Amino acid sequence: MGTDSNAAVASPEPVALAAAVTDTTAASAGAEAGEAAGLQRRREYATISVVGFAHGVSHFFHLLLAPLFPWLMQEFGLSFTQVGATMTLFFVVSGIGQALAGFAVDRLGARRVLFFGVSCLAAAGVALALAHSYAGLFLAAGLAGLGNAVFHPADFTLLNRHVSAARLGHAFSIHGLSGNLGWAAAPAFLTGIAALAGWRGAALGAGAVALLALGLLVCFRHLLADPPHGASRHDGAPGSPFAFLGCGPVWLCFGFFLFTTTAFGAFQNFGSPVLQQVYGLSVGLAASAITAFLLGGAGGMALGGFLAGKAMAHDRRIALILSTAALLALLLASGAVPGALVPLLMACIGFCNGLAGPSRDLLVRRAAAARFGQQAFGRVYGFVYSGLDTGLALSPLLFGPMLDAGHFASVLVGVAILQSIAVLTALGVGRRQV
Repeated sequence: MGTDSNAAVASPEPVALAAAVTDTTAASAGAEAGEAAGLQRRREYATISVVGFAHGVSHFFHLLLAPLFPWLMQEFGLSFTQVGATMTLFFVVSGIGQALAGFAVDRLGARRVLFFGVSCLAAAGVALALAHSYAGLFLAAGLAGLGNAVFHPADFTLLNRHVSAARLGHAFSIHGLSGNLGWAAAPAFLTGIAALAGWRGAALGAGAVALLALGLLVCFRHLLADPPHGASRHDGAPGSPFAFLGCGPVWLCFGFFLFTTTAFGAFQNFGSPVLQQVYGLSVGLAASAITAFLLGGAGGMALGGFLAGKAMAHDRRIALILSTAALLALLLASGAVPGALVPLLMACIGFCNGLAGPSRDLLVRRAAAARFGQQAFGRVYGFVYSGLDTGLALSPLLFGPMLDAGHFASVLVGVAILQSIAVLTALGVGRRQV
């Protein structure tokens, strides 16, 4: 009886010990899982930062030549039309190259293609510094366009493969924001160096920026590793490499970019003279309105990353935001806005355009992944985003004659119409099954 009693008293000890071991094991497993999740999160943020910086450099090179036009025109005795032709070449090469680069990304890997693109940007800076003829400027513009062509198919393939779905909206937001910052940095950087060391020195400075980006990519290349050939978390359906061209939503996405960037190009190229004529603004106030438009776009892009994760469908969100932008553009076209409020209204239009950006990129992702999987990300993104270059190339051809005819307010009406058409294309993607 005493023995049984002692056993009864002693028996809880092994049970308690087992429970303690179980709790310790569970706590250890939980700590390891938390540490792994933290490591994955830091890795994703590092990938977003590296890809974003490279994208900012690509936008920097959009303006490799334009800020230096006064020096180049004097050096080579060129007209505005002649120097403007270099930008046309840039966008033509970039637009065609972007569609082709998508195939290279899918076949050779996004990291390798991205290295090639940044190398071309560095070569463009050197080619411009060494240019001694008009043909040399075309060579620099062509190399810059070729380098720029790889970024959307390579960048979006890398982000989709290496960033979790929960953080993709933020990834696309930072990607777009970095591009805006690249645009903002180029004029001050290039004209500042040109004023001190001449335009050739500025070109070499631009080449150094590209080499810095290339060095960063090489240092963090482990973050950009491509999966083994044929491996994908969602293999696409078998078929022709050009099968995506028969997909209606892919063409709607292309049209969306075409219409939105044609509208954007109107502000980028002609916004200042339009506002001067419609509202009688001074050169300084009109320029500040364009700056407000660009800054508003950057702010909208930053906030859009948070908005993209909300419950509303991407197509309906884009439609709502761009419809607001179109109405604001019509209000601006009416000439009824007090001149002092024009910069604020321009900032609001830019904000709407930027706010739609991350949702737009997620919408394209859905169109790309639904049928074709990650193996076709490069092709789909390359083709769809070539609409950007096409729109920027067509915008001067569409709106330039309006200005020549004195129809300045019609430019703003045209912007509203293009954004309204873009709304219909976004809704079309949402309605149709890929």
